[in-house]
Amino acid sequence: MLCVRTLLRGAETGRAVTAARAQIFWFATGPRQEDSRFYEFRTYTVKPKRMQEFLKLGNEHMHLRTAHSELIGYWTMELGGLNKVFHIWKYDNFQHRTEVRTKLAKDQEWQEKYISKMLPMLDKQENEITYLVPWCKLEKPEKEGVYELVTFQMKPGGPALWGQAFKTATSVHNHVGYSKLIGVFHTEYGLLNKVHVLWWNENPDSRATGRHLSHEDARVVAAVRESVKFLESQQNVLLIPVPFSPLK
Repeated sequence: MLCVRTLLRGAETGRAVTAARAQIFWFATGPRQEDSRFYEFRTYTVKPKRMQEFLKLGNEHMHLRTAHSELIGYWTMELGGLNKVFHIWKYDNFQHRTEVRTKLAKDQEWQEKYISKMLPMLDKQENEITYLVPWCKLEKPEKEGVYELVTFQMKPGGPALWGQAFKTATSVHNHVGYSKLIGVFHTEYGLLNKVHVLWWNENPDSRATGRHLSHEDARVVAAVRESVKFLESQQNVLLIPVPFSPLK
């Protein structure tokens, strides 16, 4: 009898857990983030007269920074923003970022050779914390090219509202091959309901050609028409990788 009661209690507990998970799913704003890794987006606005000096300093000393954590890519903005650089850093979790920032503050060589000289060259610094969306892996192109960062400001409500339509539109565009998808990132800290999509193209002209073709492709048009119902604004930026950028 004791065994039967134990089994019954176990079954009731299992049903309760299932019900609780169902409630969590019902109220969730999107798929659960299982991976603690995240990506910090940094955008620096450089004083116009000092851009070349800024880039030269980075070429000479960025190895001191990458000794502490992984750099995904570093670019200058060519179109859609002037006198700006954009870079992506990967962290295992928030504790990892804290440890890296602490070590950087104590790294005298980094502080003296780079930070002390770099800061006076800047007008502004901005950062965001993002996660890769669950259905996307970070890719790397087979050869050098240019990049396009497309930023979508979506309607409030999170991926539960617009996630599937956005996934379909992005996946269709990638599948037809007009551009190569590098990564799709969802903002966690910064302006929320923002999605960044990073694309690779061989050059600006191949990107322009692909964009014109996609506008005439019924598959892309149908998918985009559905996703734009949830769109508030969009910004496109053409990015040129610097020599020390891992993503070329």
